[in-house]
Amino acid sequence: MILAVMMVAGAFQGVDAAPAKKAILVVSFGTTFAETRQNTIEAIEKKVQQTFPDYEVRRVFTSNIVRKNLAANDNLHVDDLVTALNKLKNEGFTHVVVQSTHIIPGEEFEHKIVDTVAKYKNSFQEIVIGRPMLYFEGQNPDDYQLAVKALQQQLPKLKKGEAVVLMGHGTPEHKANANYQAFQDKLKANKLPVYIGTVEAAPTLEDVEEALRANKIKKVILMPFMIVAGDHANNDMAGDESDSWKSILTEKGYKVEVYLTGLGANPAVQDIYVQHVKDAIAGMKL
Repeated sequence: MILAVMMVAGAFQGVDAAPAKKAILVVSFGTTFAETRQNTIEAIEKKVQQTFPDYEVRRVFTSNIVRKNLAANDNLHVDDLVTALNKLKNEGFTHVVVQSTHIIPGEEFEHKIVDTVAKYKNSFQEIVIGRPMLYFEGQNPDDYQLAVKALQQQLPKLKKGEAVVLMGHGTPEHKANANYQAFQDKLKANKLPVYIGTVEAAPTLEDVEEALRANKIKKVILMPFMIVAGDHANNDMAGDESDSWKSILTEKGYKVEVYLTGLGANPAVQDIYVQHVKDAIAGMKL
């Protein structure tokens, strides 16, 4: 993978005179929460379709559990990436953009998107992958600053002693998990009282709480650093159980408020993904 996009050059032999048949697959982890799905994933998909009207835009979810639950409980059928790519191949599409809505290029992105797309390098004239919101620092440094500016659109006005705590997912034992710390460093460089932790990796909530104490924070606003406000946000972050972030921080004496909206509802975040689609298309030979 290089810079803005991973280009997979195929050996597909099409008819030179035939017009390109183009598609964009918007690939998300997915969620069973209908309202947040509409406000986040669907909002991104709609903006992509509006921006690229000459492309067929389709939805893909990488989570097997989410897809099965949606099919069983809501009669809503969403393709996985293999199924979606096979459909495009059988329907004669020639140029395909696979745009991830993941936050970082972690394990889910690497194994369920990059590895899958590599198997289809000979199935289309061109197939490319648009990068997640935060790619690797140093290769696309603007990603981090753009993400900071986008986040600022939803930050409340904070008084002295107040801070925002972001809950990221985390990807254990994967180099991309360092992207969370890189984003934290960018937040600090912008002098924002915002601290990021993860559910499954580092930084942990304990790391965050240590920073809160060091900076004499008394009140925190919890926000999901995820595209959707799904199970992690509703339960692990904002739940009433004793092990939720809200309960733990409240027990430690902080005044806690909750902002239960996924990043995908933020128009500035949506614009980041649209730009990443543009960057991917720029690498294609149309």
